[in-house]
Amino acid sequence: MQSLQSKHQGMNPTASFKDTGMTTAASFARQDGFRWVACASTGNTSASMAAYAARGGMRSLVLIPEGKISWGKLSQSLDYGAVTCQLRADFDGCVRVLSELVKRRPIYLLNSVNPYRLEGQKTAAIELLEQLDWQTPDHLIVPGGNLGNSSALGKALLEMKELGLIARLPKLSVIQAEGANPFYRTFREYGGKKLVAMQADTLATAIRIGNPASWKKALRVIQATEGTVEQVSEVEIALAKAEIGSDGVGCEPASAVTLAGLKKLVKQGFVKSNENVVLILTGHVLKDPEFTLKFHRGDLFTGSPHEKEAESLVPQQRTPLVLDASVDAVLRILERFDSEK
Repeated sequence: MQSLQSKHQGMNPTASFKDTGMTTAASFARQDGFRWVACASTGNTSASMAAYAARGGMRSLVLIPEGKISWGKLSQSLDYGAVTCQLRADFDGCVRVLSELVKRRPIYLLNSVNPYRLEGQKTAAIELLEQLDWQTPDHLIVPGGNLGNSSALGKALLEMKELGLIARLPKLSVIQAEGANPFYRTFREYGGKKLVAMQADTLATAIRIGNPASWKKALRVIQATEGTVEQVSEVEIALAKAEIGSDGVGCEPASAVTLAGLKKLVKQGFVKSNENVVLILTGHVLKDPEFTLKFHRGDLFTGSPHEKEAESLVPQQRTPLVLDASVDAVLRILERFDSEK
């Protein structure tokens, strides 16, 4: 391809793309006099909501699936003062409980079904085009979980085109993990006619969602921009994350599906050699340090069905080395690495 760039949303205040939408929606909660705000979360949403609720003088309630969240993200919610409840359910089960809860108590819902969240998340697309001097890339590739982000970015692109800020639309494509691919199956197997909900399972916790709330909006965006939907394996995600990291850019696993998906789209001919591509990286590398440490120790997939396939990752792994405290021991290591080049 002619150029490959990334728009890294992990540099926002709570280190993920959620902040652009959350600051908008939380402001409306404060304006309307709510004392409590709440969300169901796989991690990033809860961290962002808890931070902005604290700044706005509100209390926050977080419902998360037990054992299915990165502790790096959960630690943020705890530090920002959220009342955090781990439910014996997946993310979609947490959403069901929350939907009933807000009917019984005056609690402001801050999941991505909140329209102000999507309006705020349009910011990333506007920033991106401004940074590119209003020259539209050929492709914009986005991770797919609950699909609010792709919906918001697409809405911004369509509005900018209508206003004459850009001359054409990029093809917006969504990438999902194979173990959490309801939108991929909906798009590829059913032509977008019905959602194929599922029990999601992926190490990319930010997109471990089996019943995405914004799938219809995301579908309209993909159709309007002539984009597509692809899926990638757990090992492909881990490899792509390491490759992004080797360029000095750290991201959480869910962000890396964009690079893994791009490789497939290039092979399929959907992305051409003369085209410009922008990847959306949704979260900072420190959102899920456990994933990164296990990857480089070589035990990320130990005991899993992906263990054999993961042998291909060895060249990318950088296991910490234990040496004697001597200059000669360190020099021998340097010589070994020099000989590999």
